[in-house]
Amino acid sequence: MAEQDTGQERTHDATPKRISDARAKGDVPRSKELNTVLMLLASMVGFAVLGGTGVSAYKQLAQNQWRIERENIFSDYGLLNGLLVPLIEALWISAPFLLLMFLAVFIGPLCMGGWVFSISSLKVDMTKLNPLAGLKRMAGIQSLAELLKALMKVILLGTVSVFLFAIYVDDFLLLATMPVTKAINSMFGLMFGIIFSLIITLGLVALVDVPYQQWSYAKKLRMTFQEIRQENKEQQGNPEVKAKLRQMQQSQANRKMLVDVPTADVIIVNPTHFSVALKYDDDAIAPIVVAKGVDHMALRIREIAKDSDVAIFSAPPLARALYRHSEVGDNIPGDLYLAVAQVLAYVLQIKKASFADQRRMVPPTDLLVPKSLQDPKDT
Repeated sequence: MAEQDTGQERTHDATPKRISDARAKGDVPRSKELNTVLMLLASMVGFAVLGGTGVSAYKQLAQNQWRIERENIFSDYGLLNGLLVPLIEALWISAPFLLLMFLAVFIGPLCMGGWVFSISSLKVDMTKLNPLAGLKRMAGIQSLAELLKALMKVILLGTVSVFLFAIYVDDFLLLATMPVTKAINSMFGLMFGIIFSLIITLGLVALVDVPYQQWSYAKKLRMTFQEIRQENKEQQGNPEVKAKLRQMQQSQANRKMLVDVPTADVIIVNPTHFSVALKYDDDAIAPIVVAKGVDHMALRIREIAKDSDVAIFSAPPLARALYRHSEVGDNIPGDLYLAVAQVLAYVLQIKKASFADQRRMVPPTDLLVPKSLQDPKDT
């Protein structure tokens, strides 16, 4: 099992990103045996479908070549035309078969790994010229598997070849005694049988090679736990960096929030741990939370409120409910409208009353905070 410098083993399957990166580099599973089988199959189909037409066309071409007109013998371009024209006609006759073989070259990779075009795979990799790296690859498991596969192919093909030779040797010898037309037809029949036998033989090799190549490719792309963690960091962002960004954003939000404290109508406090600044406009639906905080932030809100002459009202259950169930910039919860209205009414009366009247006024104490919004220790 391959190991990283960290000592971790590659025991985890490749992630979609790793597979995608490998495909971008042109690294996909391939089976040469599958490609060979498909090309032989295409050639057999080509012989079966186009063989008769091709034989007739080549026969006619050969007959025409043996007929040389007298004027062509003495022509300056006779020899050139005698070679070039038959060559073009021969290529034209074989074009359908060549096109079929050309398509077979692309079908194999499409069946396994899909079509991939990567410019990065065309770049020169100088590390592949390293003799030590080459020796390491030669001594690796992959090279041993390829050697065993090659030996299996040689044994199978050798056995099939001996078997085919024993069967068809007399038929090939008889071709020399047949007329040309019959010999050509017989030759195509023999080639059809030979190609079909090779397809069956190499098909057995491909049945073993295709699953092995897929397994080998998946094994090569396996990842360590550290590699998966590093990939997650790259995709989702480094947790330390994200925490720092959240801290900076929160700090900016707190600074903006503290700027709005002097505009508040009242600060409802715990009295020490919680502070919630509320503002109410005549055209507003409900009071708005302009600032809130706990502990140190609660203290800063109270200090700014004192410096700005903003009323501070102590109501612990209400302060905790407002802090936990409302956000800065939003209206207060509907279930707290009555309690907050009592506080605002009291603060407004205090502002309008004289100093003597203020001393006689009693702050509301029966503020209604629904149990669903209360802190558990308040119930």
